Amino acid sequence: MFMGKTALVTGSTSGIGLGIAQTLAAQGASVILNGFGEAREIEHLRAGMAEMHGVEVRHDGADMSRVDHIESMMARALAEFGGVDLLVNNAGIQHVAPVDEFPLDKWYAILAINLTANFHTTRLALPAMKRRGFGRIVNIASAHALVASPYKSAYVTAKHGVAGFTKAVALEVAEAGITVNAVCPGYVLTPLVERQIPETARARGITAEQVVRDVLLAAQPTRKFVTVEQVAALTSFLCSEDAASITGAVLPIEGGWTAQ
Repeated sequence: MFMGKTALVTGSTSGIGLGIAQTLAAQGASVILNGFGEAREIEHLRAGMAEMHGVEVRHDGADMSRVDHIESMMARALAEFGGVDLLVNNAGIQHVAPVDEFPLDKWYAILAINLTANFHTTRLALPAMKRRGFGRIVNIASAHALVASPYKSAYVTAKHGVAGFTKAVALEVAEAGITVNAVCPGYVLTPLVERQIPETARARGITAEQVVRDVLLAAQPTRKFVTVEQVAALTSFLCSEDAASITGAVLPIEGGWTAQ
């Protein structure tokens, strides 16, 4: 489906981003992975994906909190692939704490990686997309782009910002053959969420088991974690020709959480 297209998925060496990258590669896209990790493990991942799907796979270790790193990554994508056709802004971090105790460095880092990085990748990807008359931008937001939870002020702020950014850019490029959408997962059992469990337990003074039962899955009427595969499938659809008339959408995939 994506033969001849190049996909850049930020934060794709694990979790949701990796699942999305694997899905797009399986459908014929060349893939630029991005993220941190042990160099040998990342190379094993990159080579395995390339061999399994018969596509070109590169890795760029750009730090998504740094503008100069993002600019260099996007310049390399332009030089090596002529641009990015499918941009998936997935990189994100989290920290849980009461707002009056929230560390300043965590606040700024969360906004930089979860929100501002999307601005930089988008502004740098759009010129080539406009020249080609085609582009798909999918911002991986969160149910927290639609509703709030306590102790996550920076994350909720950033994800609400992603929703607004998605709508604004979608309107700007609506006649250019480019769509811009946001996917809003509920709780997916990724390394990021696994790290949140003990943090939330400490913040609320409860056990880790109570966090899963009474905090995380209590928000989702299905009482099930969303799967990486489900998020990847929705993202892939939004990148397809069949989704050409879907733009500016902020789409929940959260087991009914925001229907309440």
